[in-house]
Amino acid sequence: MQARRDILIGMALATGALATGALASLAPAAWAQTGFASRRITVETRGQGPDVILIPGLASTAAVWRSTADRMAGKYRLHLVSVRGFGELAAQANGEGAVLSAVAGEVLRYITESRLSQPAIIGHSMGGQIGLRVASDWPWAVGRLMTVDSSPFFAALISPRATVRDVEPIAQVAYQAIQFLGDEALRTRGREMGVELGGATDALFGTIGWQGGDRQMLAQSLYEVMTVDLRPRLSRITSPVTVVYGWSPDRNSPRGHADDLFRGAYARLARPATFERIEGAEHMVMIDQPRRFMAAVDRFMG
Repeated sequence: MQARRDILIGMALATGALATGALASLAPAAWAQTGFASRRITVETRGQGPDVILIPGLASTAAVWRSTADRMAGKYRLHLVSVRGFGELAAQANGEGAVLSAVAGEVLRYITESRLSQPAIIGHSMGGQIGLRVASDWPWAVGRLMTVDSSPFFAALISPRATVRDVEPIAQVAYQAIQFLGDEALRTRGREMGVELGGATDALFGTIGWQGGDRQMLAQSLYEVMTVDLRPRLSRITSPVTVVYGWSPDRNSPRGHADDLFRGAYARLARPATFERIEGAEHMVMIDQPRRFMAAVDRFMG
C-alpha cells in the first residue's frame, strides 16, 4: 500500500496535477492558424526564425505556452500544437483508441508536409513524451529535443524500480473514475479514496482539469501517460536532448531528489542529455519560473 501511495502521489505531481481551469483563461495571442488539416491536432504559428514546435501536456492546450511564446516570437518561428480533446477542442479521431502514438504520427506529418528542416521540439509533460516518440521513431526529423518536467516513464521519477505492472492498478482507477463518474461524484470519490491513500487520489482527481476536455480522451491519455515506458526507445534518438525540470535545494522536498531521478530516467540515451534544473519551479516550469526557463531555452537553441 505504501509503495502504491507513493507512486500515486508522484503521478499526481508529475503527470499533470495542473489547474487547467485557470489555464483556460490564457487566451491565445496573435497566432495564425496553419492550413494543416488533422483530426488529432491543431497547429498555430507565430514569429520568424529557426523552427520550434511547442507541445503542451495533459489536459492543456497551446494556451499554456502563451507567455513563453511572447518571449520567443522575436527569435524563432513557433509552431504551437494543441491536441484535440483538450480544452474546448472536440476530440474527433482522438475520441477512440490509443492517442499518443497517433498524435506523434501527426506531428511528424506536420513536419514533413510543412517542409520543416529538423525543427526543435519542446514538449511539456505528456508533450515531452510525444517529443520522445517522434525523436525515437523518426530520428531524421528532429534537430533537437527539450522535455519539460517529463519522463520516458513517469513512475520512475517516484521509484526507479517501478514497473508498468506496479502502475497498472492505479492507472485503471484513474481511467475508470475520469470516464464514468460525474464531476462532483469524481471529486467526492477522490476525497473518499484519499482517506485510504493519504490524500493522493484527491490531489490527482481534484485538479486534473477534465472539465475542459473530452472525458474519454482525458481518461485514455492519462492511462497512456502513466503506463507507457519509453525508456527502451531512448537509444534510437540521435538528436541532442535537454531535460528541464523543477528543483528544490530542500532535500526534504520531493523536488530535492529530482537530479538523480531525471538522470536515471534518461540514462539509456545514446548521447548523454543536458540537464537543466530550475530552482523554485514545480510541474509548470515555464509558468512558475519564466525567466529561468527562457534562459534554459536560449542555451538549448544555442
